[in-house]
Amino acid sequence: MAAHRKPKQRPLSGSAARTAAGLALTGAAAAVVLPGSAHADPDLTPAQVKAEVDRLYHDAEVATEKYNGAKEKATAATEELNALRDEAARRTERLNSARDELGSYAAAQYRAGGISPSVQLALSSDPDQYLERAAFVDRVGDRRAAALDRVRKQVARIAEVRSRADEKLTVLAARQAELKKQRATIRAKLADAQRLLARLSPPERAAYEESGHGGSGGTDAAARGPVRAPNARAAAAVAFAHGAIGKPYVWGSTGPSSFDCSGLTQAAWRSAGVSLPRTTYTQINAGQRIPRSQLAPGDLVFFYSGISHVGLYIGNGQMIHAPRTGSTVRIAPIDQMPFAGATRVA
Repeated sequence: MAAHRKPKQRPLSGSAARTAAGLALTGAAAAVVLPGSAHADPDLTPAQVKAEVDRLYHDAEVATEKYNGAKEKATAATEELNALRDEAARRTERLNSARDELGSYAAAQYRAGGISPSVQLALSSDPDQYLERAAFVDRVGDRRAAALDRVRKQVARIAEVRSRADEKLTVLAARQAELKKQRATIRAKLADAQRLLARLSPPERAAYEESGHGGSGGTDAAARGPVRAPNARAAAAVAFAHGAIGKPYVWGSTGPSSFDCSGLTQAAWRSAGVSLPRTTYTQINAGQRIPRSQLAPGDLVFFYSGISHVGLYIGNGQMIHAPRTGSTVRIAPIDQMPFAGATRVA
């Protein structure tokens, strides 16, 4: 941990003052933590520090799910924009072909000296072929008109495609701005949490880092033994989650070497051949909602009023989940966080 110098004492004003005023700590101390500073109220107890760190980590997880959603939408917008650009390129090629066709007609007319077809035929030295050539010229005129029509249609369609691409580019810019905003929020929350954790003694910090939202499931659940999954796909998802135990939590990650909470559940069910959406607040609607009393291994369990955390139920009141930054994928009881609902995927 890097050393921190004591900041110069000077009055806060403007946005700095508003930021400091908006960061009141929870708990009886109601202390203030300034962003970018490790100096909180020195009277905070270790329990109060841990409570504030929990809050910061939860806020970071909320921002992580928003980041995941914005990233998914940005990826979709990029793919749509690329498809529109490809379409515009294809239509431009067809436009150029139609223009070349018109150009060949114009060149032929120029080489003929600009004399109208009817005059050229009238002056023909071979009257026996007059009618045949007249019919040919009529057909050439029809093809020229059709080529001109194709040019007009291609120009209009290219303009339409480019307009749609411009609109999609605007959408993409908004998605990228949202990504940047949520990324900054996550990093700020995690930095504040780390500065607070630095106040704890090494044993206290080690105990907190090991806890990871309540730690393992305990001996009672283990004594009851594993619960059989209701079907092969649920069993495959649970097996994947077991295989991920011990891998680190990394926000925005979907594996295989690290995960965030919804990235873990998405990867687990993907291994079973089922595609889940990316975020907690979309995964909860990806299957059949079920009451807590009917939970079975493989079900998704969600927490907090904002549906900001998810785990994979494995039976006996336990789940496998990716808790938060600084922790690893682990088994934990589902009653360690405010339960918000459950979904059966398959």
